[in-house]
Amino acid sequence: MGHLALVAYERTDGQYTLHYTHWGAADLKMKYRITAETPFGGDDTDSKWAKQLFTELADGLEADAVDGYLADKDRPSTVVEPKPRATGLTLDEIVADHLDYLHHEAFFVVSTTFEVTAYRTLWFGLQYDSETVDHGETVGNGALATVRWHDGEPVGDGHLQGQFAALKDVVGDMLDKGVFTPSTARQYLKQKLGEWVGKRQELLIPNSAHNPVRPD
Repeated sequence: MGHLALVAYERTDGQYTLHYTHWGAADLKMKYRITAETPFGGDDTDSKWAKQLFTELADGLEADAVDGYLADKDRPSTVVEPKPRATGLTLDEIVADHLDYLHHEAFFVVSTTFEVTAYRTLWFGLQYDSETVDHGETVGNGALATVRWHDGEPVGDGHLQGQFAALKDVVGDMLDKGVFTPSTARQYLKQKLGEWVGKRQELLIPNSAHNPVRPD
């Protein structure tokens, strides 16, 4: 199945290139595997090509111009796909239009100085929690929560995911009983997440205007 994630690399113009990784969400360890020496999280024994490609992408190289860097059959493999899925995006566009909150387990944002922020994805779809809901959008329909770290390990990540799963189960029941409408169910999910995440972590919730909401 893999542990699917997206990685957004900041460009020198403040926009981002968006890349895919099939295993990058496992234990959120991409936070430490992406470095200046290994920008795509691969083996550090021969990363000159990767550093050069990263520099070119940061300066605005388009996705269709990347293939020349990838032609060498002896090129070391990387955890993050070197060829971007898209270029010239804002973070608001990524979280609203590109992140699949059901299938992408995590999202990483990499600054030009290789500060890596890891986000856990939380899907708002209720089709598996309610008998009256038969479909839930996956792209743009969820929240992103940063993760606290201690000694290189994520703290409370599993607990938050468990809390959220239990919350969705309750909200699904309330939908089936007519207590919630789909809109009030979504609002309740957002409210409870804001209370749990609090001031110690960042919570991003995309809306249709491409402006992520940061609950107080």
